Amino acid sequence: MKDRPSYRQRGQHQGRVRHADQARVLPLFDEHGGLRPGAVQAITERTGVPAATVFGAGSFYHLIARPEIEARVCDGLSCRMAGADVTLALLTEAGIRAEACACLGQCDRAPAVLWSGATAGSGYAVSTGPRRLTPLVAPALTPSDPDLPIDLAGADDRAWPALARALALGGAEVIAQVKASAIRGRGGAGFPAHIKWDAVAAAKDAPNGPSVVVCNADEGEPGTFKDRVIMERRPHLLLEGLAIAAHAVGAPEIVIYLRGEFEQPNHALIAAIAEARAAGHLDGLSVEIALGHGAYICGEETALLEALEGKRGMPRQKPPYPTQSGLFGRPTLMNNVETLACVPAIVTRGGAWFAGLGRDGAAGTKLYSVSGDVARPGVYELPLGVPFAELLEVAGGVPNARKLKAFSPGGASSGLLPARDADVPLDFGPLTERGSMLGSAGVVVLDETRDLLDAALDQARFFRAESCGQCAPCRIGTQVMVKLLERLRDGGAHAADLDTVERVAWEMDEGSICGLGMAAPLPVLHLLRNFPDEVRAHLADPGEIP
Repeated sequence: MKDRPSYRQRGQHQGRVRHADQARVLPLFDEHGGLRPGAVQAITERTGVPAATVFGAGSFYHLIARPEIEARVCDGLSCRMAGADVTLALLTEAGIRAEACACLGQCDRAPAVLWSGATAGSGYAVSTGPRRLTPLVAPALTPSDPDLPIDLAGADDRAWPALARALALGGAEVIAQVKASAIRGRGGAGFPAHIKWDAVAAAKDAPNGPSVVVCNADEGEPGTFKDRVIMERRPHLLLEGLAIAAHAVGAPEIVIYLRGEFEQPNHALIAAIAEARAAGHLDGLSVEIALGHGAYICGEETALLEALEGKRGMPRQKPPYPTQSGLFGRPTLMNNVETLACVPAIVTRGGAWFAGLGRDGAAGTKLYSVSGDVARPGVYELPLGVPFAELLEVAGGVPNARKLKAFSPGGASSGLLPARDADVPLDFGPLTERGSMLGSAGVVVLDETRDLLDAALDQARFFRAESCGQCAPCRIGTQVMVKLLERLRDGGAHAADLDTVERVAWEMDEGSICGLGMAAPLPVLHLLRNFPDEVRAHLADPGEIP
């Protein structure tokens, strides 16, 4: 299998332009250390891709577009609460070329800094180059329990017992068990996993080429770091789930799209792939790691596919869906890291067993990333649907004898809920009913000393920075949200101005191509609806808040 060409070399000229040379553009930037003088021309000469297209692709990604930056300080909510602003100031005073960046997925280790070398950074090869994250400390975890599907604190099983059972059962029965488990995607959207599996299995003989399984490991939602911990501690579990999925849907190839900032998970996966290959677990399967280059939007499945094809990571219009026409037009099964890590247990113990693990009709367990004002930040595997108050207690509660003020149940995309909602089950339906969402279950806790206007502004700025700019409702709407909050903070906003938020939020929800634009207004809407007293205190003319 080592001589099998990579998925990039097999790019076809079918349907949309899917040129194999275009797929080489982003990896070649790594050889040049990013968007440096001469890089675009050199890549154009090597690939034949027009210079404008090469520049357009490279300039889209943070880690390529700004190669001169030596240190990137995470300004996600948890890191800012832990002193990221001070860290950035100290680095700048020391003469280090530093800037703030989006969440680095290290919320349990806040504040986090991404260091970049002056030479080529980590690319799509096996070596990761000089990038490293500091500080590095062991996360708090749920104690080991063999009855937990993922069991982060357990030993990483290199024997892959579930794969042997899956091969004996056959693809149709494996998919039946996934359906019986009622597992919904753990990456944020909560889409029933078996529907994707069924669709790709039915399309495996499509004319555009064989099916492919893509693992979405581009964990970028602020407050979320569970997938990082899975890959660091249980890489074999993820690979076994991927192999089972590939055999079940008839796909000979697996591509893991790994966030480029994740050095430790990259090392762990490379080692695990080598061990699995030596043990014969991957016979008949091609497995490749494709490192991202810094773009939150690539967590959206079609933007991720565009990135794998060497393009700007901008979401596609749907339909067609990836299960019909995905990577290079081929039927593509894409699942999140946590979703795939649950598959071995589902195969071994049965879908009904997994479905019965949740609370009040919810299916399975869930990994909750907990950070912010909490005694033991970390990843906790608990029944899906556990109340927030119970999760907070497991994580040690709010420290320093302070009271809970607010919490974000699912990353920046879920906004902020007040302490009075601590009884809400952390599940898809109940959170939707309260105007929020579970998302990727990146839970950020804020105590009574926190300024919620500042927190909402932090989240709004994140969406403004990470909008790909493709559609006007999101591109313009995210700017409107930030400007309104800044005006409110500075005392220049009037009660009548707040009507703008509702109108713009509606336009963003109705007109945005992907979920980023739909979720971006939530932090502002929640501030207005859930914390009216804090808003009123900043208004130039306090009055009735719409």
